[in-house]
Amino acid sequence: MAQTDFNDLMWFLAVTEEGSFTRAAAKLGVVQSTLSHRIKKLETRMGMRLLARTTRSVATTEAGERLRRALAPRVSEIEEEIAALMELRDRPAGSVRITLSHHALTQLIWRKLRPVLRDYPDIRLELSVDGGFRNIVEDGFDAGIRLGESVEHDMIAQRVGPDWRLVAVAAPGYLAARGRPGHPQDLLAHDCINRRLVTAGGLYAWEFEKDGKELRVRVEGRLTLNDEATMVAAALDGVGIAYVPEDMVAAHLASGALELLLDDWSPRFAGYHIYYPSRHQNLPAFKVVVNALRQ
Repeated sequence: MAQTDFNDLMWFLAVTEEGSFTRAAAKLGVVQSTLSHRIKKLETRMGMRLLARTTRSVATTEAGERLRRALAPRVSEIEEEIAALMELRDRPAGSVRITLSHHALTQLIWRKLRPVLRDYPDIRLELSVDGGFRNIVEDGFDAGIRLGESVEHDMIAQRVGPDWRLVAVAAPGYLAARGRPGHPQDLLAHDCINRRLVTAGGLYAWEFEKDGKELRVRVEGRLTLNDEATMVAAALDGVGIAYVPEDMVAAHLASGALELLLDDWSPRFAGYHIYYPSRHQNLPAFKVVVNALRQ
């Protein structure tokens, strides 16, 4: 059998619902003779009669009734789903999936998105914490949040947070026993808390900058982690020197529980950005999320 034109199936269903070619043609906005011709072509392709015609009415044959029962509920489901999708177009509703780092979530993003859940009951958020870089299209995310310098160039990107920097910190007890580094290269003689890169699998080379001079140091240490909060805890315990976001240790620096090292070598990074493919930007729920993050 040749491939069926689904318009013919929809027209067949309209005739069975109306019980009349005349009424079905009016409903569909077509000429009655055209409708009749298309139904005959459908019957020819299928090799069976679907409708029994009289001068006053139209009824389904046994084959036609079977086809009608198969089509009607499926078409109804499709129409309901289309109606639901049209509602998503016009009101903030549906799911928004975002991949982001633990630091971005706890220090910036959660306080911005918390009101969205309160004010928009039809929006569902999925925030996936991941220290690596994800292909948001392949992995089924609507957006990602990463540092501006890490965003892929083929994505739309908007800033959602200020610049910030990584800083080297250690507990006073550790520094009393091991001394203070005066230059990034001095870190090679210290116990440093290494960071494992989730995506690449290697160890992060600590990045420093001063007077336009960039320097990377591959530090050594007995502890390797991939979670900044645990790095801070380890530094507080005197395990070694940690290189962590400054906002995560501000209170500890103020209290004296940790001390800041190599302050003039600590570079600033280009803040967090939300990035996403262009097809998402006109969805109402997604617009609400992006606008909340940009505030």
